[in-house]
Amino acid sequence: MTDTASPASPFGSLARRLASMLPSRPSRTTVVDGLIAVLLASGYVTLLLATASSIGYARDEGFYFTAAHSYGAWFELLAQDAARALEPRTVDQYFGVNHEHPVLMKSLFALAYRLFYEQLGWIQHPGTAYRLPGMLMGGMAVALTYAWAARAIGRLPGLVAALSLAFMPRVFFHAHLACFDVPVAAMWLATTFAYWWAVERGGIARALVVGVLYGLLLNTKHNAWLLPPALVLHWVIMHGGAFWRRLKERRLRVPWPLLAMATVSPALLYVTWPWLWHDTLERLQGWYAFHRYHVYYNMELLGQTYWKPPMPRLYPWLMTVATVPLVTLLLFCIGGARAARILVEHGRLRWVRRRAEHGSGTERTAAHSAWLLWVMSILVSYAPWLSSDTPIFGGTKHWLTTYPFVALFAAAGYQTVASRLRLATNSANRRFLPSKVVPGLLAACVLIGPAIMALHANPWGLSAYTPIVGGASGAATLGLNRTFWGTTTGSLREIINERAAPQASVFIHDTAYPSWTMMQRDGSLRGDLRPTLAIEDSSIALYHHEPHMEGVEYQIWVDYRTTVPDSVGSYDGVPVVWLYRRPDVSSEDYLRGGPPRSTP
Repeated sequence: MTDTASPASPFGSLARRLASMLPSRPSRTTVVDGLIAVLLASGYVTLLLATASSIGYARDEGFYFTAAHSYGAWFELLAQDAARALEPRTVDQYFGVNHEHPVLMKSLFALAYRLFYEQLGWIQHPGTAYRLPGMLMGGMAVALTYAWAARAIGRLPGLVAALSLAFMPRVFFHAHLACFDVPVAAMWLATTFAYWWAVERGGIARALVVGVLYGLLLNTKHNAWLLPPALVLHWVIMHGGAFWRRLKERRLRVPWPLLAMATVSPALLYVTWPWLWHDTLERLQGWYAFHRYHVYYNMELLGQTYWKPPMPRLYPWLMTVATVPLVTLLLFCIGGARAARILVEHGRLRWVRRRAEHGSGTERTAAHSAWLLWVMSILVSYAPWLSSDTPIFGGTKHWLTTYPFVALFAAAGYQTVASRLRLATNSANRRFLPSKVVPGLLAACVLIGPAIMALHANPWGLSAYTPIVGGASGAATLGLNRTFWGTTTGSLREIINERAAPQASVFIHDTAYPSWTMMQRDGSLRGDLRPTLAIEDSSIALYHHEPHMEGVEYQIWVDYRTTVPDSVGSYDGVPVVWLYRRPDVSSEDYLRGGPPRSTP
């Protein structure tokens, strides 16, 4: 009787191929690292939930709340009446809201709201429920940063990488929000990690995973357009001369992961974004045009407000130095220098060429591949600002995709410093400081500062600057932007509730109507207060300071007949947002100490 699974049997060959596609039994190291990653993610999400209530809702969050509500209503209609829900007119009705952005995160916002707030009641405030998916994405980014650093460098460096990312003050702030910036960074990291794994281990199954992840990345935010050039450059460089030789000989084979990204990913984007189901080409062109030719908003840099090209090419570099903790940047520089030196000293190009020709590979080649992929991700994330036409209105959030890779190189820098310190400790032979405890002490030293900075900056995340520019006060002196997006309304909520008269109208300035309404739904703002964008109709006025907004404050002075704020919200002594109340006495009496009573 013939054994159908024997090597000589075609069925045996097929069985072996199928078996190779199945995940192998995880090693003990893999299980431990997986548990650590889960603990890091869950701990970070818990911290975000505990600190979210103090952050007012950003202007963009308000728009996404509205879109999520609309998408959620469509999903309910789909469950009740699929034929009607799939009609082009119905799809356009529900998904025309905020159609300039893909739907993945807004759909998750809607799902979290319906499940965790309405049905299960696990989350007390509706706004926090909408924010939960973004927080989970932040947790995933921290976990994946640990996993990749642990595999490529080591477990303790992995912890340093994960927590360095988690406690970058701007990352910590954005991770609270129902926005796309931390999610797109998390999905970018997941896609590149899966791509690296698929290239190193091979297999169609792994390639399909890359295709699916990139499809979800496309459906998160338009930053996804920048990733393919990074991966293609990585592929070309890793193959060195073999690439050009095979290209000349017409024997070049595109890697399965790139093929999956070119086929599976667009198909997944189409299937999961109903707005594209009709007039697909026209709407894809509209999506591209909206972001390629985005309207310009104001942003201050070194005392000058930029609102049209040419934009300063210095902006992303200066803001990175001004907002990322210095210790993280120093470790990043050390790690980057170490990676560059090792790549050169070990003749990586020759080594990888030999591997491509003979099919052999080593863990060192895998590490080189990872380092090169990290470099490519950083370069393409900053590349748009090589053009003076690229807007700067979003602050640091527009290149947030680069920060996980900065943290990964910081882990390599930490390992270098820790190794040198251990050698120095061994040489000194000091019993009071065993060399084994040096890496742990160093990890604590490089993480405690960023952690304190991130927690101290809450809820003033957009006002947070590092000591290298003198903190918030030094940044204000230098003329760096203090705030935008209207989130700082949240810092004055208790004062507004206390001092506003019943049914008072409030000039909300830079806060969007849906964001204000969500604070009322949460119960943090009184429900009787009426938002308005007309100063003359208000008795309470908010002013979020930006230089180009000074005209608005002047209008408040004229209409309210006072230049004295009733209250000022400040961060580390720097005024950020102020509250005016319309006095019911003359301005002269008010300035002499008259009672600042408000009227409805």
